[in-house]
Amino acid sequence: MYSRILVPIDGSETSHRGLAEAIQMAKLTGGRIKLLHVFDAQSLATYPVADFSLTPDGWGLLKEAGESILNAGRSLVQAAGVPVETELRDGLALRVSDGVVAEAQRWAADLVVLGTHGRRGVGRLLLGSDAEQIVRSSPVPVLLVRGGRGTPVAAR
Repeated sequence: MYSRILVPIDGSETSHRGLAEAIQMAKLTGGRIKLLHVFDAQSLATYPVADFSLTPDGWGLLKEAGESILNAGRSLVQAAGVPVETELRDGLALRVSDGVVAEAQRWAADLVVLGTHGRRGVGRLLLGSDAEQIVRSSPVPVLLVRGGRGTPVAAR
């Protein structure tokens, strides 16, 4: 039974699809959700904050944006009547996938539900795949929900 469901979110439509699937699963199992937002040095170039620079002020903007993403996700989960908590992780030496795996272990998650872009070929080689790394390293099962299709794909 999946009673502790970890859901990494980044504010994208893809992560929203993963969250929607996790909410449905938590309602069916009587589970709880932990929302996790991780930002790392590698993802800073694409982070949705205008005029970002790696200064204390810029880092503060990233934290504010992360808290905003978590608050929006918390509102959705609470509206569905599912218990929820949140966690923000950041670090220059931290990869997103490492942060997700570490939180799954620390929180004793039963399942990770993750929205994924489903990149293949050159796109995956150039951009990498946090989802792939999470599936490979996760101590618990991972449910991937593909963006744009909404159909969950069991990964492990």
